[in-house]
Amino acid sequence: MPLLEESSVPRDCTRTVPVVIIGNGPSGICLSYLLNGYTPYLDPMAVHPSPILFRKLQEAKHLPITEQDLEYLCEGLEGRSGNPVAVLLDTLLHPNADLGFEFPSVLQWRLEKKHHIPHLVLGKATPGGAWHAMEGSMLTISLGIWMELPGVNYRDLTPGKRKVVSNDRATPDEISSYYKNYVKLMGLQKNFVDNTYVTSVQKLHRSQENSIGNEKDTVNGQLNGVKNGFDYCNKNSTENGQNGVVNGFSNELQTGMENSIRRGEIGEEDEDKIGKEGLKETTGVSQGLSQGLWEVRGYQQFQGDTHVPFSLFAENVVLATGASDSPARLGVEGEDLPYVFHSVRDLGVAVSCHGKLGSSSDPVLVVGAGLSAADAVLCALNHRVSVLHAFRKRTDDPGIIFKQLPKTLYPEYHRVYHMMCSQIYPASPVANPTDPSPSLFPDYTSFPEHCVLSFQPDMHCVMKGSNGVLRVFKVSMVLVLIGTYPNLFFLKDQGQYLGLDPSRPISCRQNPVDINPYTFECNA
Repeated sequence: MPLLEESSVPRDCTRTVPVVIIGNGPSGICLSYLLNGYTPYLDPMAVHPSPILFRKLQEAKHLPITEQDLEYLCEGLEGRSGNPVAVLLDTLLHPNADLGFEFPSVLQWRLEKKHHIPHLVLGKATPGGAWHAMEGSMLTISLGIWMELPGVNYRDLTPGKRKVVSNDRATPDEISSYYKNYVKLMGLQKNFVDNTYVTSVQKLHRSQENSIGNEKDTVNGQLNGVKNGFDYCNKNSTENGQNGVVNGFSNELQTGMENSIRRGEIGEEDEDKIGKEGLKETTGVSQGLSQGLWEVRGYQQFQGDTHVPFSLFAENVVLATGASDSPARLGVEGEDLPYVFHSVRDLGVAVSCHGKLGSSSDPVLVVGAGLSAADAVLCALNHRVSVLHAFRKRTDDPGIIFKQLPKTLYPEYHRVYHMMCSQIYPASPVANPTDPSPSLFPDYTSFPEHCVLSFQPDMHCVMKGSNGVLRVFKVSMVLVLIGTYPNLFFLKDQGQYLGLDPSRPISCRQNPVDINPYTFECNA
C-alpha cells in the first residue's frame, strides 16, 4: 500500500467530522445504522424466552436499549462471544439461536432524528469488509440468518437459499452481497466512502486543535467548516491544474456530510464483533462527543491507479478494521517464495486457472489445523488436487476446533477431521526427497505434530515431526493458514500501546485492545 507524502494535503483542506469509522464490514455498517438515528427499543408485543432478562428489559422499556445499564442487562448471559454486549445483542436479535430455535427478535427499531450523528465510514472496497476477500464457494460457520443486520431479513435478499435451518449456512459471496445491498436499502450509502485507505491516525495536541479554529464548537459549525474547506480545496485544485478526481473526492465527502445533517437514520452492533480494535470500538458514541481531535489521513484510489490524498479531523475515531488483514506467518526460511501463500483465496485462483493445478500436479501443502486450513483442504480435494496437511497439534487435542462443531451441521469439517485422524503419515525413518514416498495416501495425508523448517527454491518443503525426524516433500503450492492479525499500521507503534499488554503486538486472542466492555472506549 503506497503512502502519499503528507505535505501533498494542504492544511486548509481538512474537514472536521464528529465520527470517522475505519472499516466498512458488518461492524462499521451496524454502527452507521445506529449513528443515522435508528434506535433499538423493546418491542411492546415481544416476549423474551429468558424470564430474568425479560423482567430487566421491562423495567426501563421506555428507554432505548443503548441508553440502559448494559452491564446490568448483560449479567448472567452466556453465548459464543466473550464480549458481553455482543452476547446481549445476539439474544435480543435472535433469542436462543445457539439452541437451534428461530424466535423473532424482541427489538423494535425506531428512526429518531435526535439521535442522528454525522459520520463517515472509510473502507478499502465496497461495503462488506473482509467478506469480499474470502473464497466465494465455501460455507460460513454461522447460519445465514445469524449474519443479518437489523431491518433487513437475510432470507429476503437471498430468495434462492435453502429454507431448512440445518442447511442454512451461507457462502461468502452471498454474505458480501447482502451487506452491500443492505447499505443501499437502508439509505446509508451517503456516509460511505469506498476504496479509501487510511495511512495515519494521530491525536492532536491542544495547541494544534486551537490552530484549526472554532469548527468543533457545534455540529452545525463543524459542517459549515466542512463545506468551506471543500470549496477552498476545489478552488485550489482547479488553480493548480490538478485533474477533476480531487474535486470528485471532495464532493463525495461533502455530499455525504450535507446529507447526514439534513436527514437521520440509526443502527445496532455486529453480533460477531469481527473488528474490535479501537480508539473507540463499534458500540455507539457514549454521552456526548469525545474530548480532543484526531487527525485521519489517507488516500482514495480511483480507476487507473490514481491516488487522491485526504485529511480529516475527527472527534471520535472508531476502529472497525477486522482481525484478518495480516496473516500470521511461520517466520521460516523461504516463506516469501512465490509458491507460498497465506490465503485460501489464492488456492481458489490457482485451481480455477486451467492447467495450473490438477490431479497430475505435485501435492498442495496446507499448514494449520483451523477452519481456514480445512477450507483449503476441501477446496483442493474438490478439484482433485492431492493434499499434504501439516499441523502442530495432536489429533486428539481437546482444543482442536472440529470437536466443537456439531456433525450434522458441519459434515464437511468432520470429513476433514476424520482424514486428519485416519490418514496419518506413518512414523518412519527419513523420507527421500528425490523418490516419491510410497507412504503417501493418494488424495490426502496428515502430518500431526509437525512443524515446517523451511521452503526451498526448488519447491521442496522440509518438515520435522515430534520424534525429530526430518521429512522432505516436493509440492506445487503451499498454504500457510495459521491465523490472522488486525493491521493497525496507521496507528503509533502499530497500535501496540492500546493492548492489554503494551509490550506485545496486538492480537485478538493473545493481546486484544484494552477496552471498556460496555462503552467500547479504549482504556489507553
